[in-house]
Amino acid sequence: MKRRELIGYTGAGLTTVILANFTGNQPVNGQTKAQKNNVLIQWLGHTCFLLTADNTKVLINPFKTIGCTAGYRPIKVQADLVLISSQLLDEGFVEKLPGNPKLVYQPGVYEFRSMKIEGIATDHDRYNGKKFGKNIVWKFTMGGVNLLHLGGIAAPITLEQKILMSTPDVVFIPVGGSAKAYNAQEAKQNIQALNPKIIIPTHYRTQAADKDKAKCDITPVDDFINLMPNIKVNRNNTDTMVINAKSLPETTEIQTLSYKF
Repeated sequence: MKRRELIGYTGAGLTTVILANFTGNQPVNGQTKAQKNNVLIQWLGHTCFLLTADNTKVLINPFKTIGCTAGYRPIKVQADLVLISSQLLDEGFVEKLPGNPKLVYQPGVYEFRSMKIEGIATDHDRYNGKKFGKNIVWKFTMGGVNLLHLGGIAAPITLEQKILMSTPDVVFIPVGGSAKAYNAQEAKQNIQALNPKIIIPTHYRTQAADKDKAKCDITPVDDFINLMPNIKVNRNNTDTMVINAKSLPETTEIQTLSYKF
């Protein structure tokens, strides 16, 4: 859909914005009960994920297929809610999304259906936001799982931001570097402040990247994994996984997903 057809809601400070429920938000064949303690995570490439729980679909960071995302398929999934970390083309391209999802693109506290969503502002780059402005970190709970999507962040997490982010069950963190996202070492350092149960790396080089390094200067996920020798790594051979709120690991582990080219 076109950008002008999306309805954006902004928040300031601790103001809560209530996003109107969609019609048809009723349990279907017991699905809501079945998903109560589960969240289905599908990786759509780069920092883009589709999260599903309780009959609600949340799409994070749809992108334009260019540069590091050139070889991924265009994002054409149906969602109820879209969250973007910025309006950069690789994490905030909403021009051709299907349906009529709600779009949230500013920091603040929001309510959507039974979900509380918090957008936390950080600097996007290492220069106090002077190059790429602000990045929005998204914090919310689906299926009983506490989720934190760091978007495209290159700046260290401050104490104030850490307090707002708290301790997530699952963190989506960029690891491939560039001028606007953590490199492997920076990701490792900032993960220690968050102490999540599950780490899902994002923003790393795959075969989707333009072969011209001038158009894509990010590194593979193994550069990050190799810095974490004492953490269990699960390499899923699919682009989806289910996380159960009652079966979270006792110690931190890394989960990677496989894009189906």
